[in-house]
Amino acid sequence: QLGTVNDYRSFVGKAHQHDAFVAVATDLMALALLTPPGEWDADCVLGSNQRFGLPLGYGGPSAGFFACKETFKRQLPGRIIGITVDAQGNRALRMALQTREQHIKREKATSNICTAQALMAVMSGFYAMYHGHQGINAIAQNIHTMSVVLSEAIKQYGYKNLNEAHFDTLYVQLPTNVQTKDLQTIALEHQINFRYIDAAHIGISLNETTSKTDIDDILTVLAKAAGKDYQPFSCTEKCTQVKAIPQALQRTSGYLKHPIFNTYHSETAMMRYIKKLEVKDLSLNRAMIPLGSCTMKLNAGAEMFALSWAEFANIHPFVPKDQAQGYQEMINHLTQALCTITGFSAISLQPNSGAAGEYTGLMVVRAYHHAQGEAHRNVCLIPASAHGTN
Repeated sequence: QLGTVNDYRSFVGKAHQHDAFVAVATDLMALALLTPPGEWDADCVLGSNQRFGLPLGYGGPSAGFFACKETFKRQLPGRIIGITVDAQGNRALRMALQTREQHIKREKATSNICTAQALMAVMSGFYAMYHGHQGINAIAQNIHTMSVVLSEAIKQYGYKNLNEAHFDTLYVQLPTNVQTKDLQTIALEHQINFRYIDAAHIGISLNETTSKTDIDDILTVLAKAAGKDYQPFSCTEKCTQVKAIPQALQRTSGYLKHPIFNTYHSETAMMRYIKKLEVKDLSLNRAMIPLGSCTMKLNAGAEMFALSWAEFANIHPFVPKDQAQGYQEMINHLTQALCTITGFSAISLQPNSGAAGEYTGLMVVRAYHHAQGEAHRNVCLIPASAHGTN
């Protein structure tokens, strides 16, 4: 929660001794440098893909990932595509594992508990393809180096990073003469947001977009708050080799080994590959989409342009509301419009998947019965063959 890198091996071992299932929420970019949870015997690993080429977007939409041990593979929602050969001996792809309701026995279906942010997942996948192992590793190394440099540089102004082991996040103890409220005033003057944990501590997290100029700005604010003059720092070759990750927790295994992640590393090569995939696609402008393929929708380019607009893309989900007035205006306008259309007094914009929407619908039905004085009506009958969206 505070950005500390911990060794959980013994904890996982004790959990398994008591037959406990261990799920780990983690950060993809950090795992470029940290030992992956699968190597310290976690059963399931999950997290957000946001750091793999996706905008912050005031909190979404984004794509997520989860992986598990071989033992739990057939309980995963979604589909696994396998490689085989056709009748002519040619390489072919097929569904090796199917969990959607349309494809298998209904009682074994699990896709009703997940959703696909397909566009975001594709963007994230292409980000990994474009950079490959070497590119991702370089980005992660740069983020970590910046955090180590900042951790050292703040000491001369009386600040202390309490996260001795970290990837990208500092847990900073303020000097005795600095209060967070005073620091916040100065930071806002420089258009910087810190995480204000309490009166004596702040959090600072860096990412792929953090530059030396950003480090300069952060140090300028911290120096001013401490009543000291800012001294420009310089990072030598030696400082780029410093790590704040213990040797035992550093990653040694490879990743992104498949040729697809090691082929298209120029803009031209990537564009040609994307066009090649586009030509293979079954789309509305060339053919009919099969009935029942509810996830195959045609998105106009105009609907997706905004993903790259800084005004939408670069707003952090935790910024103060007065820094996101545009988003607030859009959200309020949409809420009012939906209330007018449906006749409801309030609308939830939270559900991001069919499953979340279905749960929301059930809660509305429940609230209706309570309002009618029929709270005893608390049983919902669902046919075994029901498809969630029906």
